[in-house]
Amino acid sequence: MSGGIVEKHQLAGFDERARGFNRVVEVHRIERMYRAVLKYEVAQIAAEGDASGQASLEALIRQLHAGGFTQLRSQMSFRGDDYLGSREPWIEYPDPRVPRLSGILARWFGWLGKGRTNP
Repeated sequence: MSGGIVEKHQLAGFDERARGFNRVVEVHRIERMYRAVLKYEVAQIAAEGDASGQASLEALIRQLHAGGFTQLRSQMSFRGDDYLGSREPWIEYPDPRVPRLSGILARWFGWLGKGRTNP
C-alpha cells in the first residue's frame, strides 16, 4: 500500500444521529507517529498515536465517542499489502456514557453484586 498506509480497518457503529455506518479507517505511519483517518460523509476525522497503529485507532474511537458515536467496533482488513479478509476478530469499544447494566442493577438491588468485587 502506498502513501504510508500500514493498516486498514473496517469501523462500524452508529453516528451521532443514530444512523448505522460501516467505513474504512486508514492508519498511516508518519515518521515516528501513527495517524488513523476516517472519512465520514463530508468530514475527515483524524487522530494520532505515538506507540502503534492500534493506539491511533483507539484515539480516533475516543474522539468519535466524544462526538456522540456509539456501539463502535473495528476489524483489521489489511496489514501493509496483505489482505486479511475476515480472519481478524472484531474489537468492540464500549460506549463510555452507557454504564454496564449489571453494575446499575447491583447498586439498585444489592443482591446482584453480593460476593463480587467491582473492577
